Amino acid sequence: MKGAAVLGAGSWGTALAVHLARAGVPAILWARRREAAAAIEAARENAAYLPGCRLPDGLIVSGDLAAAVADRDLVIFAAPVQETRVLFAAAAPHLAAGADLVLASKGLEQGSGLRLTEVLAAEIPAHADGAVVLSGPSFAAEVVRGDPTAVVVASRDAAAARRVQAVLSHRNLRLYTNADIIGVELCGALKNVMAIATGIVEGLGLGTNTRAALITRGLAEMTRLGLALGGQPSTFSGLAGTGDLVLTCTGGLSRNRAVGIDIGRGRALDDVLAGMSMVAEGVPTTRAAVALAGRLGIEMPIATKVEQILFGGRAPRDAVNDLLARPLKEEA
Repeated sequence: MKGAAVLGAGSWGTALAVHLARAGVPAILWARRREAAAAIEAARENAAYLPGCRLPDGLIVSGDLAAAVADRDLVIFAAPVQETRVLFAAAAPHLAAGADLVLASKGLEQGSGLRLTEVLAAEIPAHADGAVVLSGPSFAAEVVRGDPTAVVVASRDAAAARRVQAVLSHRNLRLYTNADIIGVELCGALKNVMAIATGIVEGLGLGTNTRAALITRGLAEMTRLGLALGGQPSTFSGLAGTGDLVLTCTGGLSRNRAVGIDIGRGRALDDVLAGMSMVAEGVPTTRAAVALAGRLGIEMPIATKVEQILFGGRAPRDAVNDLLARPLKEEA
């Protein structure tokens, strides 16, 4: 292939670019700020987001968006979700006509509640039908360290999904294809909300019983909303659903879990976010998900309580008591 571009030099974007280069794919990592690109290129390390990982010799780092995507067969969007619409619009004039576009960020656009494939359809309609979503249990630091994992690529275009699967499947990273693009996107977005919830109860000092129950009922909420929007039940029990949910709710590298822990310990959201160098996608996605569920008449009590804690001043322990006091019902 002519090469790949990864747009977004955070931890996950950098990890994907490193992985591609190790697989022998000519790759460019694009950073939004030219000075950041120059610093990464000079040091051959992204010290801010993926310290300790030396960039392969063949990996190029650039701050020039047009040059990064021109003539590339594969373009991976790995910028924060709330910045991706602007990035789509900026990249659109420079994309090769037959390029495969991969969406590697996980979340819902705040305000609109749209999934990234829906935002892509509005900004780059010519590429909408072949868009590919990448999701699953994949902490960046563990991927570049060589720890084995398995993820999913989903697309309405089966051939596009297989092409991306073939390019990215290398050594420690195994990819499966999935036709349920809606379900895969929603799993990736909503698991971050549930990770904040499990972090909150951990910050309160509650034990593993509570966490296990919350993860399980969180999956039920995710599935309800997913089915209402056209997702498939099996997706929520697969890698993009249960796999990524368990990782993000329990893993020490989870930014969203870390936010929840701090909130549970009594810190204000603004203070928590101000001290973070990376983006916790679950914070804006919580608002978007609750609003979307409200429009559809879908009950999401855990997500609703997370929103009340983050944005409405509800005390975390009171929110837990609210959940326990809900009317009794059957599980199914």
